[in-house]
Amino acid sequence: MSRFFNTMGPCRSDKHYMLLAIDRCRAILPLIDQEAYFILHAARQSGKTTLLKSLADALNEGGRYHALYCSLEQLRMVQRIEEGIPGIIRELEIQSQIVPGFPPDLSIPTSGQPLNDLREALSFLCKKSTKPLIVLWDEVDCLRNDLMLSFLSQIRNGYINRGQLPFPHAMALVGMRNIRDYQSQIRSDRETLGSASPFNIVARSLTLSNFTLEEVRGLYAQHTTETGQRFEAGVIERVQERTGGQPWLVNAVAREAIQEILAFDMSKPVTVLMVEEAIQNIILRRDTHIDSLLERLKEPRVRRIMEPVILGDEEGFEFTDDDYRYCLDLGLIKEEMKKVVPANPIYAEVMLRTLSYSTQRFMESSSFPWYKIESGLDMNRLLRGFQQFWQENAEMWVERYDYKEAAPHLILMAFLQRVINGGGTILREFALGSGRLDLLVEFEGKRYPVEVKLYYGPKTREEAKEQLARYLDRVGEPEGWVVIFDRKSGKSAEEKIYWNQIEVEGKKLNFVGC
Repeated sequence: MSRFFNTMGPCRSDKHYMLLAIDRCRAILPLIDQEAYFILHAARQSGKTTLLKSLADALNEGGRYHALYCSLEQLRMVQRIEEGIPGIIRELEIQSQIVPGFPPDLSIPTSGQPLNDLREALSFLCKKSTKPLIVLWDEVDCLRNDLMLSFLSQIRNGYINRGQLPFPHAMALVGMRNIRDYQSQIRSDRETLGSASPFNIVARSLTLSNFTLEEVRGLYAQHTTETGQRFEAGVIERVQERTGGQPWLVNAVAREAIQEILAFDMSKPVTVLMVEEAIQNIILRRDTHIDSLLERLKEPRVRRIMEPVILGDEEGFEFTDDDYRYCLDLGLIKEEMKKVVPANPIYAEVMLRTLSYSTQRFMESSSFPWYKIESGLDMNRLLRGFQQFWQENAEMWVERYDYKEAAPHLILMAFLQRVINGGGTILREFALGSGRLDLLVEFEGKRYPVEVKLYYGPKTREEAKEQLARYLDRVGEPEGWVVIFDRKSGKSAEEKIYWNQIEVEGKKLNFVGC
């Protein structure tokens, strides 16, 4: 059987199409040679475990070092030091038994003092190793509270005393979060990892970047070489555009198109339309990767960042605060051309659909047949219908949302979701600092640009006019719509509901008040 695109666990070169893991993070090898202890953090399913396992194999085969890959994932629910430290030592023991150079029946002695046993276990392994020992800890951020504190403290203690006792030559702590965020794993009423950090020995903090366009091209080329199946012109560019190069998504889209849509028929090429169908299937099926992403949206610290991103409000948070860095580390957002946006268009779609899910279900149970006409989409009638819905239901629906500031945007998204269900698409553009959300509705070959804004005062309309005119220039369309939500008190619903149309340099601009 030929290799395939993997979406389940670490990649293996004999079974899966994959890029050379070490090529994605070449800074690691010099750090190991320099006897450094370092952090590697990256979002979920971005290739961390694949990299660590490949690195451990390469180091062991290279002959200069002995390397242990140790996962701490099984300790996710453990908080007590007395239970957790023996579990960590047992993982070290198991991994050392399968690495050539250690006795196959190696047993690590312990003193029954968990506050020291991990440090002594690592020292014991160094004595038993005939070469410098490297330890690669995966899923470190599964540890919590006192267990996390003890784990880091014992490693630090061994590190600073390794001139007097044997201790690992180099070490990697790997997880989704950077070291600065480990303090969230420790109770606030106990010692934290702030200025008095028990792990201030890190030489460098590294991350794994997403695939570049050329890396996606190279990954997909492996499939074409082995099976003969082609990817039509524009497919790889569309995959890169929609996934942002996120490794799991890149593999998932190809896997869905080849295995599910084409049913392994290698005689047919993968097309751009198949890519879009694959993406919609992945979103609707809510695979584990997508589900994990959605769980994060419920966290207050994530909501605090994602709500301003949806609104385009750069005053919603500080770029230096921990919650912002946390969302970056989780791979939910990225910085692009000095703006903050969702990490990729698929995540943006998933976030908005999820946050407005209950409203979508209500819309699906209602009949709105008037939006589709012979020549495409009647956007004017569609948005007039939304105005009526908003006037009658706004307060009731807003109260149902945790993201209350962004609720108007989310409710409009749910209303427009019927366009997607009817065979169209909606491309969403977020841009922190712009004060708006840009939408491009595509239906039966035609495009309808829509902007969404909150009303902050008289200048809002003037800003909207300039922004919408620029947006129309950029997408090359002669007509656009801007929906302006007025949440200020003191106005009646009737005052907030209006429809104006003006022309600017031959372009029609529709102002839709809500």
